[in-house]
Amino acid sequence: MGDSVQLFSIRPDDYARFRPAYPNSLFNWLAEQCSTPRCAIDVASGTGQAARALASHFDRVVACDASIEQLTGTADWRSTERFAAQAERLPLRDGVADVMVVAQALHWFATPAFFAEAKRVLSTDGLFCAWCYSLLHIEPSLDALIGRLHSDTLSGYWPQGRASVDAGYRDIQVPFETFQPPAFAIEIHWSLPQLLGYLRTWSAVRRWQQTHDQDPVTELESEFKRLWGNPERVRRVRWPLHFLAGYPGR
Repeated sequence: MGDSVQLFSIRPDDYARFRPAYPNSLFNWLAEQCSTPRCAIDVASGTGQAARALASHFDRVVACDASIEQLTGTADWRSTERFAAQAERLPLRDGVADVMVVAQALHWFATPAFFAEAKRVLSTDGLFCAWCYSLLHIEPSLDALIGRLHSDTLSGYWPQGRASVDAGYRDIQVPFETFQPPAFAIEIHWSLPQLLGYLRTWSAVRRWQQTHDQDPVTELESEFKRLWGNPERVRRVRWPLHFLAGYPGR
């Protein structure tokens, strides 16, 4: 997890600016799974994207992250409580949470120690729900170019946990029975500069830059412009979400 802290603490404001928002329907569904939506825990909260959405549905929302820089990198935390902590050692009492979410981060700490901690912090009927998203979909020609950047140019520069994200978390074993939530996807309409800004938040892009002292996104920018057309034209961008969900206390 230490590697992830280093990678994602470089420019938290940029990370927050270019990361797409999760769908409201996901958080509506999470709240509906609780007889009383009292307390939600967002583990590895980062810049608080999931925590802020949870705050509209739960009486109390607690966000934790190993990086204090991430937790202070944005001003709009609403009423969310925040603290820096490792995911495997949460300073919370037993059974306090009705829901625990892990958004795009479980691959950093999917260990028996963490799942034991999740079981401890969740109530008997508390829901554990982790999700991730990998490559985006726009149209075939652009998807192929993004895939080339991801799998060819940046091959060997992704941190170890990225393989789990690309597998949709199917490779992660959890010590409780899981179920499949409804299908959810992130959808947004972006211009080309917004897309390129997002690609530059990729951890492998930053590693490639440090090694080569160049920007791999810039090297493909002319090809992106040719395929996109007018850079200010907005296109629909879609990321399917992949889940690991269950009730550890049952």
